[in-house]
Parts: sequence; C-alpha cells; structure tokens
Amino acid sequence: MKLLYITLACILLLSCNEDTTPKYQVLQGNAFGTTYAIQYFSSEIFDAQKGVDSVINAVNKSVSTYIPTSDISRINQGDSTVVVDAVFKEVMRISDIVYTNSKGYFDPTVGALRNAYGFGTDTPLSQISGERLDSLKNLVGFRKVRVNADGTIYKENPNIYFDFNAVAKGYGIDCLGNFLEANNITNYIIELGGEVLSKGQNISKNKSWTAGVESTTSQIEDRIATVVIAIEDKGMAGSGNYRKFRVDETTGKKFVHTINPLTGLAEQSDVTSATVIAPTCAMADAYATACMAMGFERAKKMLSETEDVEAYLTYQDASNISQIFITEGFKKMILN
Repeated sequence: MKLLYITLACILLLSCNEDTTPKYQVLQGNAFGTTYAIQYFSSEIFDAQKGVDSVINAVNKSVSTYIPTSDISRINQGDSTVVVDAVFKEVMRISDIVYTNSKGYFDPTVGALRNAYGFGTDTPLSQISGERLDSLKNLVGFRKVRVNADGTIYKENPNIYFDFNAVAKGYGIDCLGNFLEANNITNYIIELGGEVLSKGQNISKNKSWTAGVESTTSQIEDRIATVVIAIEDKGMAGSGNYRKFRVDETTGKKFVHTINPLTGLAEQSDVTSATVIAPTCAMADAYATACMAMGFERAKKMLSETEDVEAYLTYQDASNISQIFITEGFKKMILN
C-alpha cells in the first residue's frame, strides 16, 4: 500500500510539472509558385509539415493550371468526365459570390484571354485583332459554366478555359488555416506570396499579428511597407500591375496581368494597386483582383455595398496624380 501511494504521488508530480505552455513554431517552404512562412503557437506535438504538404498537394491537384494532370487542367483540355472535388466546388462557390458582387469584373473564365496575352500557360499571340478579340471574349462568362449534379463540369463552349489563379492561392491559405485549427491551434499567421491569414494573437507579445501593405515603389529584393496594420481573424491579399506586366517585343505595347473580362483588354485601369481585407483569404484575393479590373469609382461603390470587406487602393486621378483611398474599416487597423 505504501508503494502504491509513492507511485501515485510520483505520477501526480510529473503531471503537475508537465509544460503545457504553447510554444512558438515556424514552418517555411515553397507552394503555389512562391514561398510561405507559417508562425503558430502549439502545446501539442503533431507532424505539421506533413499536414501542410498534404494540403498544398490537394489544392494543386484540384485547381493548379500549371500541373497538366490536375483536375482543372484536364477540364481545360476538354475532359468532360472529371468529377471535381470539394476544393474545386468551394472555389467555384466563392468565385460566384465575387463575380456577382463585382458585376462580372471578377471572372475565372478569363483564362483564354490570359493565355493570349502571355500571362497563362500558352505562348502569347503576337497580335490580337478585333476579330480575334471578339472570338476570345465569347469564351468568357462565369454564367456559361457550372458544376453538374454528378460533379462534372458543364461548359457552354468546350474551349472555355478556367483560371482560378486570382482566388486559388487565397483559398489554399484558408485550407492551411483549417488544418492548423483542426490541430487545436488558435493563434497563428500564414504568409504566402504576400497574402496573409491570421487567427488569434501573437501571444508571446500579447499583441495582434501585424502585416504590411507593400508600397507600389518597392522592389522585389527590397520590399517596403507603406502602412502596417493589426490583423486578427482576417485574410489579406493584394493585387497590382506595377510589377506584373509584359511588353510585346515587336510592338512595344504594354499588357498588364489584370484583364478586364467585359472588354477583353489587358490595359491598366486607374487603380494601380488594391489591398483587401476580408473574412477569408480567398475572398480578399478575389476582391483585390476585382478592384483592379473595375477601376476606382466602380471599386469604391462595390466596397461600400459589400459587408466585411475593407480595402486600401492606390489610383491615378483625372490629372494622372497618384492618390490613395482607404475604407473606414481599414483605417481602424492601421498602426502607423
């Protein structure tokens, strides 16, 4: 009996001394054609890297246009037998919301135009005549596609080309967040290719996580934040044409990566950059692209009519002078 008491006392002592304080952890790597850094606090041991890799592979398998065997690539190649997974369906659902709220300025069926201008997977066309542009515009329109009841994809025209690049990266980040939360992690920040998703706080500092809005004058090797914000339980994504453009070697004409789905043109609107904060990173990603395509006045109107979406926009006014527009909700998050 005495031995039993001693054993129980030892077990109790060990359990009392067990450190359950959440420890700061960092994961870094490559995904979706860029790099990521995941900071989180956890008191549990689990194979975080394996889980992160699994999430990245699942998203790539479903919606990466750069993987020839992915579901989206097979659908773009004309395979009508592909049964899409939950990732594809959710990206379609999110796209439908932003397509509707942006009145068609965000449209994932713009892929044929992106390829033609040299921002996709194909060799760019040397010239796009009016007739050719009209032909390509016939392949654009989110209402021309849908997910059938059996999980296959209907396309009004078999040559319609899906391109989820303006939403899939953000959605992939959301999936990484879901993985962390499934492992009881409630304080984390994920940064992937400049896009951010946060949950809880940086508990080592007892402060909100922070993120910077990149200046349009910064360089890739020396990125400068024009403002820093406190971000908690939100997603943030940015889009800009100040770095992502292509100049035709023959004509010297400049084409920007944000294409107007309604006109079919790859021309700069008066919005030069858009940083958006939304409940999810996928939503922020999609709305940032919509703002770029819409131009300032339309983007401003959309933002005023859309709940839980805040933005920091840079644009050129009628005198071609650089200006900044910040929604009231975004202003409240600025720290400097």
